[in-house]
Amino acid sequence: MREPAGLYRLPHPAAVALAVRERSRCSAGHAEDQMTPSRQATHMKPIWIVDDDQSIRWVLEKALARESLLSRSFTNVRDVLAALEEDQPQVLISDIRMPGGSGLDLLQAIKARHPGLPVIVMTAYSDLDSAVAAFQGGAFEYLAKPFDVDKAVELIRRALEESLREEEMDDRLVDAPEILGQAPAMQDVFRAIGRLSQSNVTVMITGESGTGKELVARALHKHSPRANGPFIALNTAAIPKDLLESELFGHERGAFTGAQTMRRGRFEQAEGGTLFLDEIGDMPFDLQTRLLRVLSDGNFYRVGGHNPLRANVRVIAATHQNLELRVKEGLFREDLFHRLNVIRLRLPPLRERPEDITLLARHFLQKSAKELGVEPKRMSDEALAYVSTLPFPGNVRQLENLCNWLTVMAPAQTIEVKDLPREMLEAGTSEPINAPRPERMVEARAAEYETAHELADYGGFAMPVAEADTATVVRPAPAVSAAPVGAAGWEHLLAGEARAMLEAGQPEVMDVLTRRFEKAVLEAALGVTRGRRVEAATRLGIGRNTITRKLQELGFD
Repeated sequence: MREPAGLYRLPHPAAVALAVRERSRCSAGHAEDQMTPSRQATHMKPIWIVDDDQSIRWVLEKALARESLLSRSFTNVRDVLAALEEDQPQVLISDIRMPGGSGLDLLQAIKARHPGLPVIVMTAYSDLDSAVAAFQGGAFEYLAKPFDVDKAVELIRRALEESLREEEMDDRLVDAPEILGQAPAMQDVFRAIGRLSQSNVTVMITGESGTGKELVARALHKHSPRANGPFIALNTAAIPKDLLESELFGHERGAFTGAQTMRRGRFEQAEGGTLFLDEIGDMPFDLQTRLLRVLSDGNFYRVGGHNPLRANVRVIAATHQNLELRVKEGLFREDLFHRLNVIRLRLPPLRERPEDITLLARHFLQKSAKELGVEPKRMSDEALAYVSTLPFPGNVRQLENLCNWLTVMAPAQTIEVKDLPREMLEAGTSEPINAPRPERMVEARAAEYETAHELADYGGFAMPVAEADTATVVRPAPAVSAAPVGAAGWEHLLAGEARAMLEAGQPEVMDVLTRRFEKAVLEAALGVTRGRRVEAATRLGIGRNTITRKLQELGFD
């Protein structure tokens, strides 16, 4: 029976001998061919072939050489494991049954060291059960013997593409900045970090839990003159009160029961670098006095010690609490507060920067996939739009946890709205903080109008007045009589106003209402952007010249 063209079958021993002689005859040219400049320029690592059968190794080597692909062959698992200590292949092809070690054991070892490395398993038809086990263990694909050489090369090509895509993803993750954010509030944080880059001044970082205060502290350290020194972080709320003093300042041998050796505290560990004190608002009152002394004169004592030690440390503190309120309540020293509060950075919660949710979600999905050694998943546009409306009380940390959950639990590579956790779907049935429903916005603003101290009436909508930081000053618009607030939303207010004007016989109703509508929208945009016209134009989706012309036409001061 004639075999299909290109089908590999185990040859007769005489054919093996002939193949070996053929290989010896062209080995010199083969080695020279592997080192051509064009192939060196690709910087691609070789493909490793692991099989105790010499004829199989030879066939694959020749097939890869015809495709201008480098290869390296091994006869047993032991040699491969030794080679992995110094090098790594682009793709690995391994038989399952070999003397001195199983291909499944090799697969397990490789996945432990290099989870992203594609491994193709070769097996005879009688070993299909083993092939299935290998596939479940993380193999890229299995190649059944006898195999078609062209199909084998095609499979190796696909594995190469996967390997190169994995390396590109690694590069993107390595090059990713420490902190991500395109929202104006985050850009303000980045500018502050830049201004502080050459300073050793004490910084206080405030913000809700999960906003990334430690990331900002690390960025301040990384871009400071102390970047070559250590960065030591301590969460003061996570250390019991009785141990916190020793944790901060260290202790001498015999200072208390159990102190069998001298121990250096965090101030000594951070010598020449930065000490980050997280949740400083929870520090016990008596320890606040000792911390104040260090910040004042730079000296401290270990617990049980009598010799003063000099602290060459920059302190960055962080808290999610209102320290001014804690000072008023007598829970935090006012003098320590002023020592720490030299420069204050406020990190915005995620609900104040919803435009960053898409960027952060994509980053966390890639990061999670890399850590787990799997293909990164992506959210559909609908899922991203839905997630962007959620309140995220846990802020960026909660979003990262969601992405980790989706990487493991979502059934498909593309994540749809229905794949989100049930509590996220239930949260979407209430009014998300980032995107209140229109029919609720009027009611909320009406209540705000009654309670706020400094509000302007923007065509029937109560909006806070913001101080402008440019020459463009936002002023309240003339009050407009509005229809009663109802569940139908702002359109109901507009219709009521139009009806009242029409019934009164007022001329040019359309033009008057259009001008008032545009003025209300522009004032709201300028209020949000603190008078920055270019940013207001961008947010409204109009051009810079358009907003300038509209401001002139509407008589803005």
